[in-house]
Amino acid sequence: MRYILLNKPYEVLTQFTDEAGRATLKNFVPVPHIYPVGRLDFDSEGLLLLTDDKALQHRLSDPRYKVFKTYWAQVEGEVTTEALEKLRRGVVLKEGRTTPAQATDMPEPEDLWARSTPIRYRANIPTTWLEIRISQGMNRQVRKMCAAVGLPCLRLVRARIDELDLGELAPGQWRELTPEESRKLKAKFSATKLPANRQVAVKPTPGALPPAAAAPSRGRRPRPGNGPAERSAPRHPR
Repeated sequence: MRYILLNKPYEVLTQFTDEAGRATLKNFVPVPHIYPVGRLDFDSEGLLLLTDDKALQHRLSDPRYKVFKTYWAQVEGEVTTEALEKLRRGVVLKEGRTTPAQATDMPEPEDLWARSTPIRYRANIPTTWLEIRISQGMNRQVRKMCAAVGLPCLRLVRARIDELDLGELAPGQWRELTPEESRKLKAKFSATKLPANRQVAVKPTPGALPPAAAAPSRGRRPRPGNGPAERSAPRHPR
């Protein structure tokens, strides 16, 4: 099994092919048969995990397993206590309410690389950095959360996936997980089970009759003269 960390550059698709000719993961990771764990937006940067371990890929991508990801967001404006509290409680988006996030303001990350396309600069509008930690995976979630509390996101960097971080990786660079890192990751999430109350309910097939209205089995015939309303309800299957 292969487990690879990549620092995805700005304006690179989280896939290996693109008919429009845009930059993809193939431009940076020449390893066949691996797939990204989750997605990182075209205009976002930072940590991406790739693997050919399909079982682990599913668990790390599924928000029900609560794999936390840490982001650094450069936002327009000054971060207020009220905005932080809203992020921590969860905000209402078009897709629904987000789960509570861990959010705090922070200084600009040390030694952060310059983005290939600089952010727009406005002399009369300050920018601030936020650290936001979430386990959900809504489309463009962090950007939408920031916008919902009045802090448009100018730059977004994923810094950590669970206990894995960027380390010394520069944009476009990648490395294999160490044997100890991959062992810990597999041990932690291979053993993870969903709580009973979070199991996915099986939805009934559209148009199917409820049990009480189902026809009797072929092995049992209704008594002569009894209409459907007079029949006793069929037994529930054991």
